[in-house]
Amino acid sequence: MSAPLNIVILAAGKGTRMRSELPKVLHPLAGRPLLAHVLAAADALRPQRICVVYGHGGERLPEAMGRQDVVWVRQEPQLGTGHAVQQAAPHLDPGAAVLVLYGDVPLIRQETLQEMVLIAREGALALLTVRLANPAGYGRIVRNARGQVTRIVEHKDASAEELAIDEVNTGILALPEAKLAGWLARLSSANAQGEYYLTDVIGMAAAEGERILPCHPAAEWEVLGVNSRAQLAALERTHQRNLAGALLNQGVTLLDPARLDIRGELACGQDVLIDVNCVFEGRVILGDGVRVGANCVLKDVEVAAGAEILPFCHIEGAQVGAASRIGPYSRIRPGTVLAAEAHIGNFVELKASQVGFNAKINHLSYVGDATVGQKVNIGAGTITCNYDGAHKHRTVIGDNAFIGSNTALVAPLTVGENATVGAGSVLTRDAPAGELTLSRAKQLTVPGWQRPVKKVKSET
Repeated sequence: MSAPLNIVILAAGKGTRMRSELPKVLHPLAGRPLLAHVLAAADALRPQRICVVYGHGGERLPEAMGRQDVVWVRQEPQLGTGHAVQQAAPHLDPGAAVLVLYGDVPLIRQETLQEMVLIAREGALALLTVRLANPAGYGRIVRNARGQVTRIVEHKDASAEELAIDEVNTGILALPEAKLAGWLARLSSANAQGEYYLTDVIGMAAAEGERILPCHPAAEWEVLGVNSRAQLAALERTHQRNLAGALLNQGVTLLDPARLDIRGELACGQDVLIDVNCVFEGRVILGDGVRVGANCVLKDVEVAAGAEILPFCHIEGAQVGAASRIGPYSRIRPGTVLAAEAHIGNFVELKASQVGFNAKINHLSYVGDATVGQKVNIGAGTITCNYDGAHKHRTVIGDNAFIGSNTALVAPLTVGENATVGAGSVLTRDAPAGELTLSRAKQLTVPGWQRPVKKVKSET
């Protein structure tokens, strides 16, 4: 039976260069905190235990993440990476394989980590390294004449010869818990920064003849960390480019892959087309043949096959039926369900409403807390007056009803099937099925009436 896996995530840094009161690992990448990405990578490995070492920001980290299944370990004061792992050590399972990750390195891939965990379970030390064209700031990997790793030297402690090395330490390593415990106890802060470096463990392991096996990521972006707003922005674009590439490989048409933002999960069927500058948040599902126009924002939305969303629409917490047509400039708010072939037009807002098959709300209307039947036609400028200042009330419109333009339906109210409501009406009582109902002031013409004219001032 293989050793259990314990994962330690170091997330105690302040992130001074972010120039923010928000702890660095809570800054968002693709709509989720950096730390959430790392936790997702850890979860994918199915560990027996995850320890997150936190410090700056205090309890904001565990509160923000809401993970009761994680062991939260506070590092106070922050005395380096080695000191951070020392704080987590009492919480690790004896005999476990231990993987060390970083809360500000969000794009590490599960496949890369699996290789390292396997090495640690076999009793060796796995070290993730990468070669960089510009290694400034990174700890250098020092090898002997046989190419074996002997130690890691931090940038500030490196000689000119060591600074010329382009293979650098990512900080990510995996090793047996039994060996880690002894090495942690021997760490020293006798270095340029006066900190306890976790990297010193490598030198100890080499001196004892332990096997140190370097591993390498498939791409450099896997191990890029975030220390500034500029780095965060660059990593965001890298991540979005990767997501766009995956969609293209699935057969999705992106009119410009560089102008797409996925801040959650986007699942697409066949022959989906997405125009430029669209933002997808939460969980969004687009069925076969769905077309999304430019500059749309969709959050927690399910769109059935063949539906078309025209440009500049904002849809949240809704279900869009098959072959429906929405927009341009429509806003669909949470709790709205559109049946198949519904038509929602420009500058229409829906909220917590059910709209039936082939119903049409095409222009400049607000429909909230309503049930709209099949083949209903709602004219321009219609509103459901659903709020009395204290409570919300529901409007029910039966199948095949016709609501004239500029109508106010004061809820609670029912409009019967096949009813017609005359344009410009204000209804406060139910409209019976199959009848014409209207409410208007009598039209008057005043004979001989003259429009006032400004008096012209005389010059003196």
